[in-house]
Amino acid sequence: MQKYTIVVCDHIHTAGLEMLQNDENVNFIMAADEPKDKLVKEIIPQADVAITRSSTDVDDFFLEHATNMKALVRAGVGVDNVDIPGCSKQGIIVMNVPTANTIAAVELTMAHMLSCMRMFPYSHDHLKNQRIWKREKWYGHELKGKKLGVIGFGNIGSRVAKRAKAFEMDIVAYDPYIHPSKVTDLDMTYTKNFEDILACDVITIHTPKNKETIGIIGAEEIAKMKDGVVLVNCARGDLYNEDALYDGLKSGKIRFAGIDVFGKEPATDNKLLDLDNIVVSPHLGANTYESQYNIGTQAAENAIAAAKGISYPNALNLPIDESKIPSFVKPFLEMGQKIGFLASQINKSQIISIKVTGNGEIGEYVDSLSTFVTVGAMSQSSDKINYVNADFIAKEKGIKIEAENLGDSNVYKNLITAKLTTAEGTTTISATIFDDGVQRMVAINGFENEVALKGHMVLFKNSDVPGVIGNVGMTLAKHNVNISDFSLARNANKEALAVILVDDKVDETTLKELAALDACLNVSYANI
Repeated sequence: MQKYTIVVCDHIHTAGLEMLQNDENVNFIMAADEPKDKLVKEIIPQADVAITRSSTDVDDFFLEHATNMKALVRAGVGVDNVDIPGCSKQGIIVMNVPTANTIAAVELTMAHMLSCMRMFPYSHDHLKNQRIWKREKWYGHELKGKKLGVIGFGNIGSRVAKRAKAFEMDIVAYDPYIHPSKVTDLDMTYTKNFEDILACDVITIHTPKNKETIGIIGAEEIAKMKDGVVLVNCARGDLYNEDALYDGLKSGKIRFAGIDVFGKEPATDNKLLDLDNIVVSPHLGANTYESQYNIGTQAAENAIAAAKGISYPNALNLPIDESKIPSFVKPFLEMGQKIGFLASQINKSQIISIKVTGNGEIGEYVDSLSTFVTVGAMSQSSDKINYVNADFIAKEKGIKIEAENLGDSNVYKNLITAKLTTAEGTTTISATIFDDGVQRMVAINGFENEVALKGHMVLFKNSDVPGVIGNVGMTLAKHNVNISDFSLARNANKEALAVILVDDKVDETTLKELAALDACLNVSYANI
């Protein structure tokens, strides 16, 4: 009977450990209390599967010794301490446990919200530690009748909103990746205008941490908020810009903040701790006995399944079996994910359907291509999406996925096209790879633009009139934005589209100035 070695690197609930101990196919090693150097050098080389938490970094040192490992389970949601590309290169499948701590995170958010409104930690300290009875010092505010802005209406945000509604709060939800009915059916307000969130009395955020959401609340957004606003973050560090948050709290613009997560943790020297109008906790989103039980048992189940090769639940990087596909296919799969991701940045709205077509030899692999395009298109709105569950999550969200082999192309040896339809419209992108190996977009929404699929990209659609290129160039130069490539195409409707590659990120001020140019029909920014 074959036995598989599963190493537990960090502490999980005893129920999970018992599952591992009781499986006759598992050789279980509990190494949570071992020094990390010994763990990595002596124990990890034995592991078929490892279970980790935040205390063990899966970095170059770890991977150098993970010579026998085929899967790794991150017992929790976040994988910030896991080098996923490094694992992929080594053929290690990375899995997480994304829903086990949902209720714990929801209830912690409500605890922070109530603590901010009533200043409980401070009144507690005043009486308990300072032995001062001074009721008149602790006048708070009620949740009833206040307007709550919820950024991100997914698994956690929607549950926070339901509980806040029970407190008779008015809920305004912002999430461009869901259907409005998910909010309106709950007698709440759905908005596509982020400034509606900034006008709320209390704001809470529940989004993944990615390029779009890091710093989503900064100095400019805080300046637009109500005086005396309350901010809560029990999701991910850096979603609120900490410098702007500090300034807002110190000035009193932000009356109170409830913060569970920080950009750098442990946060024992964070300057936010110097303020007396903030409630903090040391990243306790998953710290309930119930969630720890769920995390431990689900992590153990996933590890056992992966060790036996049965399945890879919530796999974030399921590798391609290159032995079953020609070598030219893999770069097209990668490119398919890129154009899906690009389309979702251009067309930021609830996805209705995704259609993928292939011309040439690549058309035979269009079903696999559709999975990669779907992962790219949905990665902006879901931190759970991966190659294994893409079709399931799309179906769950009511998104129609189509794939079609169109046969040979008269122009390109191989061509893939992704058509992303959302509530706001349709974006169609075609791409190919020439003999030089460079992945190139060759058409977008009927315009034949040819540009490499990489880096910072400005898409500027305009009326085809004289002077536009000069105005665009001067506007970008004014904001010290350097152009690395400029592709211009025109259509029969006297319209033009410029796809401009630039060296650095383009800020909202620059985009607004571009949009204000007389000939501009539309401008968007993407980064791939």
